[in-house]
Amino acid sequence: MPEIWQGLENMQELAGGTSKPIFPMMFISIACGAVSGFHATQSPLMARCFSSEKQGRPIFYGSMITEGVVGLIWAAAATYIFHNPDLMAQIGLTYADVESKGGPLVVNGLSGAWLGTFGAVLAVIGVVACPITSGDTAMRAARLMVAEIFGFEQKKLSSRLYLALPLFGISLLLLTVFSNQFGVLWRYFAFINQLLAMCTLWVITVFLFKHRKGWFYVMALLPALFMTMVIFTYFFRAPECLGGVFANNELYQNTLSYLAGAAATVSIFCIFIHWANKTQRLPDAD
Repeated sequence: MPEIWQGLENMQELAGGTSKPIFPMMFISIACGAVSGFHATQSPLMARCFSSEKQGRPIFYGSMITEGVVGLIWAAAATYIFHNPDLMAQIGLTYADVESKGGPLVVNGLSGAWLGTFGAVLAVIGVVACPITSGDTAMRAARLMVAEIFGFEQKKLSSRLYLALPLFGISLLLLTVFSNQFGVLWRYFAFINQLLAMCTLWVITVFLFKHRKGWFYVMALLPALFMTMVIFTYFFRAPECLGGVFANNELYQNTLSYLAGAAATVSIFCIFIHWANKTQRLPDAD
């Protein structure tokens, strides 16, 4: 389908005239949703719902797959609305608002316009209630990391509040004073989220190569390569990364940034192949 391929090259005029290519931008968003569905299950809120550790796999991966599907649905919906200026005006959305305030504004507008009051309730559940688990996980992880770095004991409630309250204060500041830049902050969050996911996939690939016979490691290697290409291309292409430095260079925007992402991916793959050839595979791990 030529119209899809043409769209993959570049999507001009979709965000107030700025260049927003589908690759890698959309894949960062979809993967962020999928990974969020997985790491949100690490939240104590989810853990308290378990009656057995055996439920971990279906809950973890079920959440990941479900939120990945939700990400695909919203990507399709957003693509549709951004190509319809009349619908944008009907909902009351502007490209400038979407650029600054991000996805929640789109979710709320679309849900209310297409599904009415029921849609607004869905928006609250999907964009406010469900991400609480991700926020809870992030806050808890941040508190524990700060506590470990500075040696703060965390057994007492007062000790936890000593670190938790400043973190909540910083978050509140970001959501109020810097609310107009929330869309940019969210993109940085998505990028870091996927960077960690890429590293995890490579760790799993190395583990499977060393401890499992056959080609089991390929199950992790293929998505690791894809996410590596997405991450590095985003770093070189996105306006909030190096793409902003070369915003007026069309050759860099449409060609060199993608070549740089591909070169980084090939380089990492070659490093893995070199390591694999020198590594003696271990017997099956229990």
